[in-house]
Amino acid sequence: MPPPEESRAPAAGTRLAKGVDTAYRDRTAAGEVLAEHLTPYAGRPDVTVLGLVRGGVPVAAVVAERLDAPLDVLVVRKLGVPSAPELAFGAIGPGGVMVRNEAIADLLTPAEIEAVRQSAEAELTQREQRYRPNRPALSLVGRVAIVVDDGLATGATARAAVEVARHLGASRVVMAAPVGAPEALARLREVADEVVCPLAPPDFGAVSRYYQRFTQVDDDEVVALLSRG
Repeated sequence: MPPPEESRAPAAGTRLAKGVDTAYRDRTAAGEVLAEHLTPYAGRPDVTVLGLVRGGVPVAAVVAERLDAPLDVLVVRKLGVPSAPELAFGAIGPGGVMVRNEAIADLLTPAEIEAVRQSAEAELTQREQRYRPNRPALSLVGRVAIVVDDGLATGATARAAVEVARHLGASRVVMAAPVGAPEALARLREVADEVVCPLAPPDFGAVSRYYQRFTQVDDDEVVALLSRG
């Protein structure tokens, strides 16, 4: 059955006309459209769909259902420079995986790096326990990992997630989102094996511009979606 009229989106790579903001009714509708662009992965036994917390999980849940693939969550924490937390020198993921931007990390002392890492690891562990209490440790060895977010503004977290997924053993990493800034998509193509994004608006702004309903996703919703997946 085709998605409802208000959930339809142009073909992959299409840019919205100037002044047209809303593309999707909500994250569920966005997931339906995104899944249409991921049909080559439907029914494959080696695919795992990973939602980025928190907003990516409702989108990923729809994608996983449509592709008949297992759903899991990928918790990634960026490692920010102490004096400028928005500037990341790396990221950590499950199982002690750590990726670094050496050009920025080299500007910090080992003590500074370790302090940030310990703080981020404590938060990551807490979130992992919250979202995946009864699940085995995430393993992507030999898997096709489809990493899903609800939108890509800068792509910084998504880029870290792609690198973490690869360090967890994924044989192929696909980054997928319903909407993304062209610049972010270009950067992600440098690290992902494939980037799937139906919409790339020229004057991107914020992800929320492209949703009629863009409510905050809380921990309880994430846990509920994962329990269904």
